[in-house]
Amino acid sequence: MLMENTCMDYIKALSSSDPIPGGGGAVALAGSIGTALGNMVGALTVNKEKFADVKDELEEYMKEAEEIQLILLKLVDKDAAAFRPLVNAYKLPASTEEEKAEKDRIMADALEMACTAPLEIMEYCCRAIEICNEFAIKGAKVALSDAGVGVILCKSALQGAALNVFINSRLMKDEKRKEELNRKAITMLTEYTVKADTVYARVYRYLID
Repeated sequence: MLMENTCMDYIKALSSSDPIPGGGGAVALAGSIGTALGNMVGALTVNKEKFADVKDELEEYMKEAEEIQLILLKLVDKDAAAFRPLVNAYKLPASTEEEKAEKDRIMADALEMACTAPLEIMEYCCRAIEICNEFAIKGAKVALSDAGVGVILCKSALQGAALNVFINSRLMKDEKRKEELNRKAITMLTEYTVKADTVYARVYRYLID
């Protein structure tokens, strides 16, 4: 399991010639770290008397953020497992018509699977951006920069995961399915990059004023 490695082991694996782990796992990890930073703002705020009126809300957001952190970490390994069949499919022979047909069938399944984890990563990063926004609004201002960094990381993870969808969907021969997957990714990307930028801009303005 990749997430049982040390940070150094994982970085070395990312920089190796093995395509696994790759960008999908890296963005899942980035999203988890971003969510954790937002969660830290909650942890630094929740027990302060000054914020008693939002304590219950913060605790709910912290609980959900912790769940997302863990899910995104699991998606590091899920992405690697989903991508391996595609790597193997590329190596299949295609000398005869029968081999070409079999390779096409296996490739279609592998490409579908390779899009699954990045789309999940995007979904959880969207929610993480919303939660980081709540921490930025309701959390202690002394930790506001951490909420800002958290939302930046989640936005980057969202964008990176979208690229991992597109690089796989573009090879699909089923145009209808390709369009469905791309539309789903683009919808999340369009809405939540704007939301993340809005949070960042608000944090930025507060810190430099």
